[in-house]
Amino acid sequence: MLSALFRKNRATTTETAQTQTPGGLPVLDLPVIDAEDLPDVRAALRELVAEHGAVTVRGLGLRTPADVESVLRQVAERPVAEREAFAARERHADGVYSSSAWPPTQPMCMHHELSYALECPGLMLFACLEPPVEGGATAVADATAVLRALPADLVDRFDREGWLLTRAYNEGIGATLAQSFGIDDRGAVEAYCRAHAIDWSWQPDGSLRTRQHRHAVVRHPVSGRSCWFNQIAFLNEWTMAPEVREFLTDEYGPDGLPFNTRYGNGDPVPPDVVEQINKTYEAHTVRRSWQRGDLMLVDNIRTAHSREAYQGPRDIVVAMADPVRPGLPGPQTGREAA
Repeated sequence: MLSALFRKNRATTTETAQTQTPGGLPVLDLPVIDAEDLPDVRAALRELVAEHGAVTVRGLGLRTPADVESVLRQVAERPVAEREAFAARERHADGVYSSSAWPPTQPMCMHHELSYALECPGLMLFACLEPPVEGGATAVADATAVLRALPADLVDRFDREGWLLTRAYNEGIGATLAQSFGIDDRGAVEAYCRAHAIDWSWQPDGSLRTRQHRHAVVRHPVSGRSCWFNQIAFLNEWTMAPEVREFLTDEYGPDGLPFNTRYGNGDPVPPDVVEQINKTYEAHTVRRSWQRGDLMLVDNIRTAHSREAYQGPRDIVVAMADPVRPGLPGPQTGREAA
C-alpha cells in the first residue's frame, strides 16, 4: 500500500522528527514522506496519520489555495466550515482558509482546533505556500502523552468538571460576530448559541459575551485513547503577553477579555496551572521547519498543534475536514445567561 508514497530509495526520502520525555522515551514521531502521486495514496496517508498522529508530505507541488482544496477533496471525507473562530481568517474555499490573523512576534500555544466547539474537525491539513525567513514552525504534540505527563490532581479536576471558555466580542479585537458565527443578526446568533450549548448575554453597548462548558479529556473516536483535548492554556489570560493582558484589562475590564478559560465550576485557572500545562506541552513538542510546498496532515483529536513566532512572510493555508463531536460534560442546553 505504501509503495506509491516513496521514491525508490525509501531510506533517503523518509525522515522522522522525535522528541523525548525527561525519562528519555520518545513520545511522538513526525514522518516526512516524499509523495509522487497523491490520488494513489489516500488510504496510505490516512493510515500514516492514524499511526503517527501527524505526517508531512513533500513533492506535491502545492502553490495555491486551489491546490490545497484539491488535496483536501482527495484525502478527506468532507470539509468543515469554521464557526466560533477566535481570530479572523480569509476563506479560500469550503473548509480551506488562511492562517489565523495573529501577531508574528507572538507564538500560538499548543491547542486542538475548535476544541471548544460542539463539532470540530477530526482532520487538519496545513500547506506551506511560502515559508518564513526564520521560525514559524507548526509544531505538534501527542495528546495522550501530554495527558499522562500532567500532574494527576490537575487532570482529575479538569476531567471531573470540564472547562469553561468565556468570550467577549469587543469592537476591533479578535474575530467579529460575522467572522466567528458566519452571521451577525442578533436573533440568528442566539439561535446558533442555543443549538450549540453556548450561554450568551448582550451587553448595554450591544456587544456579546458567551460562556461554553466543554470536556477537557476525551476519548479518540477511533482508537479509544484518552486525550488531553482543550484550549485551557492557549486561551487563558495568563498565556497572553503581560503588556497585552494589562492593556485589554484596562480597556475592557477583567470580564471583558476577548477570551479566557476557567475550571468547569467557574473558578479562575491560576497562572501556575497554565504554566504547568504549557511546560508539559513543550516537553512533548516536535517541530520541523517548513519547506515550500510541504503538506502536514494532523489528527486533530490525538495531536495538538502550535505556531511559533516568525520573521519574514509566511503563507500557510489551513484546511479542516471530517467533523466529530467530542461531547459535553453534563447536561447542556444553550441558554441566555442571567
